[in-house]
Amino acid sequence: MTRALRPPLGLIGRLVAILLLTVVIEFGISTVFYERANQFSVRDDEARRLAEHLVICERLISERTPAERPAMAAELTTDRYLVRWSPAQPRMPTIAPSLDGMRGQVLAWEPALRDTGVRLWLATPGGQSVVAGTMRLPDRSWVAFQTLHHLDGLNLATERILLAFIPALGLVLLAGLLMRVVLQPLRRLALAADRVGQGSSEEVPERGPTEVVTVIRAFNNMQARIHQLIENRTHALAAVGHDFRTPLARLRLRAEAVDDPEARQAITDDIGEMEAMVGSLLAYLGGDSDPETPVRIDLAVLCATLVDEATDRGFDAAYAGPDHLEITVRPLGLKRAVSNLIENAMHHATALRLVVTEEPTTVTICVEDNGPGLPEDKLEEVLQPFVRLDSSRPRDTVGFGLGLPIVVRAVEHEGGRFSLRNQADGGLAAEIMLSKAATVHYKAAQQGKRSRAMSPV
Repeated sequence: MTRALRPPLGLIGRLVAILLLTVVIEFGISTVFYERANQFSVRDDEARRLAEHLVICERLISERTPAERPAMAAELTTDRYLVRWSPAQPRMPTIAPSLDGMRGQVLAWEPALRDTGVRLWLATPGGQSVVAGTMRLPDRSWVAFQTLHHLDGLNLATERILLAFIPALGLVLLAGLLMRVVLQPLRRLALAADRVGQGSSEEVPERGPTEVVTVIRAFNNMQARIHQLIENRTHALAAVGHDFRTPLARLRLRAEAVDDPEARQAITDDIGEMEAMVGSLLAYLGGDSDPETPVRIDLAVLCATLVDEATDRGFDAAYAGPDHLEITVRPLGLKRAVSNLIENAMHHATALRLVVTEEPTTVTICVEDNGPGLPEDKLEEVLQPFVRLDSSRPRDTVGFGLGLPIVVRAVEHEGGRFSLRNQADGGLAAEIMLSKAATVHYKAAQQGKRSRAMSPV
């Protein structure tokens, strides 16, 4: 037999329930504290002194005519007690706690005060806790009295502040904890969304209030569709790459049969340009999947080897940096990025220098050339895909303008930073900055799972 599932309480309902719970707790605590105030008592001599003064006030004021009673009440006012007469019953504060324990002590000393309906409560004029009260005279008029300073042992001002502050603080902490529990699914959703934005896939458990469950379910469906689209695009790119390269290979073979050397060379150059364009397009559009796993490589050897390859092609290239520098990266992606920077320099300059610098927390790869550089307002624009600047690049340059965007994406995968700047003495400097922290973290996570590997360069 299937048990019917109760629909989860919505986010607003849970917040209202938390507020209701805090109000109920506050009410219970206040009730306890008021009961405690009711049971407050003082030393017997203080209760006796107050009782005697009240008996004297009741007798002397009752013997006077109504016109004389205010003056008599003023005469009965001392440095310890304030006494006032009123023909009508004075109003008792609605939020002042009664002092039933102290009232019992006063009546125990002077039982004659029982017929006066004496009442005592805690008052705080000027922020100081004092005892106030009323008693009824035989003619139904009233005497109001108040201590001018707190009785010995009576320190309710500080106590009331603490008693009000402590539960309020506790309720705030309790409400914050409950809010944290209620909003925990949203935090999981935010973390998952951040990881999905970096290329990983993670299904978030559908738990929490109704509104949050709805958002999580929509997020899971969305990321499933996104990853399906990426997978479909990857398969389509692989098919397109194969379909393009096959006829290009046939064209290259047929070009060898052309008798005219100039025509054969022109056809071969066009085929090479088409292959480079297809390769750069596939590298850029297929970079989201990022299937490559980071491994330990010798970055210095990789960079020096790429510089040697440029030198073998007859270009003026030089390497400056350490002989060996191990770092954990995605070797193919980083090699493609550095190669693109070298190729870019070879297209627009006559000499380049690749500098590798190691700092305590970072590793920097900088490709410097002696070319014309770029306008300052174009340094960010050229990092966008399919951007080619006529002022700095000839129109017959091979590619779609994806060289630098591929570098940007490769560096982002490594958690690094890529930037361009014009040098003071002319030329462009392209700088890749990688953090060692990411390398150390990856190394610790992989320790014991696989041995270090040197990437071929």
